[in-house]
Amino acid sequence: MKYILVTGGVISGIGKGIIASSIGTILKSCGLRVTAIKIDPYINIDAGTFSPYEHGEVFVLNDGGEVDLDLGNYERFLDINLYKDNNITTGKIYQHVINKERHGDYLGKTVQVVPHITDAVQEWVMNQAKVPVNDDRKEPQICVIEANSSFLFQLGGTIGDIEGMPFVEAFRQFQFKAKRENFCNIHVSLVPQPNATGEQKTKPTQNSVRALRGLGLSPDLIVCRSAKPIEMAVKEKISMFCHVEPEQVIFIHDVSSTYRVPILLEEQGIIKYFKQRLNLPIDDQPSDLLMKWKKMADRYERLLKVCSIALVGKYTKLSDCYASVFKALEHSALAINHKLDLMYIDSTELERSTEVENSVKYHQAWHKLCKADGILVPGGFGIRGTEGKLQAISWARTKKKPFLGVCLGMQLAVVEFARNCLNWK
Repeated sequence: MKYILVTGGVISGIGKGIIASSIGTILKSCGLRVTAIKIDPYINIDAGTFSPYEHGEVFVLNDGGEVDLDLGNYERFLDINLYKDNNITTGKIYQHVINKERHGDYLGKTVQVVPHITDAVQEWVMNQAKVPVNDDRKEPQICVIEANSSFLFQLGGTIGDIEGMPFVEAFRQFQFKAKRENFCNIHVSLVPQPNATGEQKTKPTQNSVRALRGLGLSPDLIVCRSAKPIEMAVKEKISMFCHVEPEQVIFIHDVSSTYRVPILLEEQGIIKYFKQRLNLPIDDQPSDLLMKWKKMADRYERLLKVCSIALVGKYTKLSDCYASVFKALEHSALAINHKLDLMYIDSTELERSTEVENSVKYHQAWHKLCKADGILVPGGFGIRGTEGKLQAISWARTKKKPFLGVCLGMQLAVVEFARNCLNWK
């Protein structure tokens, strides 16, 4: 088994999930079987009880596991089916160790973070990496592990560093257990460009890599995220100050579609690097699968026809709250050669109470709804905003607009029909 650990520095939300998914996609295109694991530092057992504003949507797996939305990215990019144990949390690890201690498995020894918690992390990763995730039920050959950057290697000693330390130590030990030719660390960092000077700054990346090395992990690849393409001089500077070869510094700037990211990685020679570094039995060139992927990304950028969908929900301030809904709509639009224009509408803004308190917001929300080609009402919890959803559903029914209700959205469609057509108050 080959392990690729993806860590993050400088800020969270830097795109580690997309980088990890893209690396998996590239390796899968080379004919390898790939699985993925996400590590989160929180003490919750799973993501099921989170507010969507805390961590975005809760992604539900085939086995009913309620997990981090990044596992949704892995499933979509890699076309695999993951399990609840592919999402490791601090809570799960501690619960596992405490259960073993209660059972007497440690034979009276003092149970400590090192070695018991760190060993449990390593065992969990090694066991879960072997679980088949493809239809052919064969054991994976590569495991991509993404570590949440809110606890790994942020500068200034953020509070999260404390809860993440057992995982850092676990992987520091694990790199020796797995052997160098089977373990690779990719560090994703930010290269900011302040508007005042317009100069791309390398210092945050230097500090981030130094902090990572201080914890006993040394990056094999440094993936630099930036708003605009990075200049060669910046690459050479990062290479020099972070003690890596220039070809080990990879740039990923903001692109029109996340489906461009695997292509950017491949263009910078990542296949050749992995082949040598991990001694992989693959060709230097990508397969037909990556060519198909490139054609899809090209087609996505050339789309001219637009399909506008109004998403009437309660958590519209953060688009990640409806990540799977957005992706499903985006893929559907691409399949019929249309560009998706997804309009997020806060359902509370469609209610009469908003008209009284803030008529501008109310009319703007209704204007968006009226110009949509279709309306989607997703799931949600609690009574807040349900009347606004009912208003949107009623409008869709009476105006014969295409409508899709998911979860609570479907229930409310039944409620709306019962109220307005059957007069059941």
